[in-house]
Amino acid sequence: MADRIVLPRIGTVAAWRTEARRAAARGMRPDDVTWSVGEAVPDLFAGAVTRPLRPGVPLRLTREALEGLETAMLHGDPARFALGYAAVLRLSRHEAVWDDRTDPAMRRLAEMAKAVRRDIHKMHAFVRFRELPAEGARRRFGAWFEPAHPITEAAAPFFARRFGDMDWVIATPHLTARFADGVLSFAETVDAAPPAADATEGLWQTYYANIFNPARLKVQAMRSEMPRKYWRNLPEADLIPGMIRNAPARVLAMQAAEGTPPAPSILRRAAAARARVVPAAGAALPQTLEEARNAASACTRCPLHGPATQTVWGEGPRDAALMIVGEQPGDREDLAGRAFVGPAGAVLEAAMQAAGVDRARVYLTNAVKHFKFAPRGRRRIHQRPDAGEVTACRWWLEMERGMIRPDLIVALGATAALALTGRAQAIGAEPGRVVALDDGTPVLISVHPAHILRVPDPQAAEAARARLAADLALARRIVEDRRQAA
Repeated sequence: MADRIVLPRIGTVAAWRTEARRAAARGMRPDDVTWSVGEAVPDLFAGAVTRPLRPGVPLRLTREALEGLETAMLHGDPARFALGYAAVLRLSRHEAVWDDRTDPAMRRLAEMAKAVRRDIHKMHAFVRFRELPAEGARRRFGAWFEPAHPITEAAAPFFARRFGDMDWVIATPHLTARFADGVLSFAETVDAAPPAADATEGLWQTYYANIFNPARLKVQAMRSEMPRKYWRNLPEADLIPGMIRNAPARVLAMQAAEGTPPAPSILRRAAAARARVVPAAGAALPQTLEEARNAASACTRCPLHGPATQTVWGEGPRDAALMIVGEQPGDREDLAGRAFVGPAGAVLEAAMQAAGVDRARVYLTNAVKHFKFAPRGRRRIHQRPDAGEVTACRWWLEMERGMIRPDLIVALGATAALALTGRAQAIGAEPGRVVALDDGTPVLISVHPAHILRVPDPQAAEAARARLAADLALARRIVEDRRQAA
């Protein structure tokens, strides 16, 4: 007769981990145990055999395997605990490897963990708070959400970190998370009714309607990212059908709007520059930044030179200790012939001021020297350079780097990181990440200011601004320390 292990509804995964360890120590096989979730009882093993059944199994799991298993245990599949316990025994006996996707059991658990992580991401993205009557000095908010899996305990700490200055309740069909006076707690859900709408929903709908870009609408992708099952709890859901329906007309209106075509004088200068010949193979290479700038003005190493107005070279002192590399010039940079003079440049300037970095002492440039865009009527819409274009322009970037010889380089965004390191680098959420080039030059990887301008959530955008400023402050300290040590 199999032992029945009843796990509590709150702290389920931690309880499963404890009971799995006990069962393994008693030598219990997977078919010796039945698992369920319900009300906690004083004796979880009432009526069970307490003596060891056979020699115990010492549990030795990699961190990756443990984290993956614990995530999979948040899945809604009733068989998850039995599958997890069987996997624990096999992994500890070296009969299986966690990342072996040819193993049906490991693959199933990995897919369950992936589904849970996706569900947590959806909860973080689609919870919408409504203000509740306050019971004290702190404002109170409530939300109703219906996840596909029992993930409330795993997802709630995100909201505690992000909204720690207010009290809130998030109710789900599984559990209710409550954050009051800085303390996070959980209870079984009693009231399943969503909170009533509040006055801020109208403001949110106005904001959502204004950030919507019909030119970038991809209906299938949007429905994949925001499935219809979440719509009934989203204030903006009422707007979505109309925005989809009116998107074609709005795109036509945008195309008819006045654009920013290059001035004739700029076009003439660009044509004259491209008429000059790039130094032939075997010819003397540029020896100064000015010579390099002149040579780059006639560059035809990739197709981007054709539609762009002009080459946008870097600028800054020849002996700059700090070099900042962006992705490519934007519309305004292409017209002006200078790096970081548009909206993204304004964001960078503000971050540099906050970090105590003097722009006049920094060499500013881009990984790609020509503006890549797609014409939309009279407007030019930014497009990300591909790997071939980045590689072609890397020749110029390396020339700049060799002439400046900075103590530190800040790479703004993934394209700059690729151009400098030669490999794709994840930006991620970890600030202040530094990698070393082959010659030992440190590169600090940060977010691009243009990315900050595209973040729709004001709080997320502010967090990205803070990260950029913090990264630049760290860059300043690294440069100062290196100069003092020299």
